[in-house]
Amino acid sequence: MKEVQEELHDTCDLIKNKTDYSYVDYCFLEVIPPYIDEGIRKCIEQGVDSITIVPYFLYPGMKLKDAVTKTAYIIHQENKKMVITKPLSYQPVISEIVLKRVNSLIFEKGIDRDKTDLCLLLIGHGSSDKRAREAFLYTVSSLKKTYKDVKFCFLELEPPNIEEGIRECLTSNPNTIVVVPYFLHKGIHIQKDILVDLAKAQEKYSFKSVFISGHIGVDPSVIDLVITLAKEAEVKSGVF
Repeated sequence: MKEVQEELHDTCDLIKNKTDYSYVDYCFLEVIPPYIDEGIRKCIEQGVDSITIVPYFLYPGMKLKDAVTKTAYIIHQENKKMVITKPLSYQPVISEIVLKRVNSLIFEKGIDRDKTDLCLLLIGHGSSDKRAREAFLYTVSSLKKTYKDVKFCFLELEPPNIEEGIRECLTSNPNTIVVVPYFLHKGIHIQKDILVDLAKAQEKYSFKSVFISGHIGVDPSVIDLVITLAKEAEVKSGVF
């Protein structure tokens, strides 16, 4: 989706403006180019002497493993200094951004937290790798420090699905359900897939008071996190 590319472009611009990197760009693991090999080649064509690569993923798991494996192979082939950072999983700042999105929605909709039985429902992508689930539940657990009723579900690949997530929310008899799409960018899952499944669940359970918060997206805290992960990896590598 063009919105994803626009958000990534903005993210790269913000990183470049806050650092002394001479070149900042993005690439993709799959679906559309530029792919990882093209991304690294574009960096080399800029005449850089070192490259810091950020696996821009919320979860550990097979996708992350594929990205790191492909990147490591290319690094081995090129005569350049390269380092790979940690991903974005298990970073408390991500939970803080999610809370910010929820609180913004509550303010926008005029929801009185003191008078409303509110349930948060986090929707993750879903993965066959248990490490991804564990990382997702890390964020779910952190939100329970602020909101007493927090549930979770997945769009695909593992249970509970979105219908089951709504059903679980309703067991606590909330007045309102706030859905939180736990995704970095506004791709097809947010623009279509989640909305379709939510509509089906609402119709099945005849529950109308459902609001959807913003996704993680472009955020100053994410920018700072990426920069911090990059600098940590560069220092640890000893080659920069």
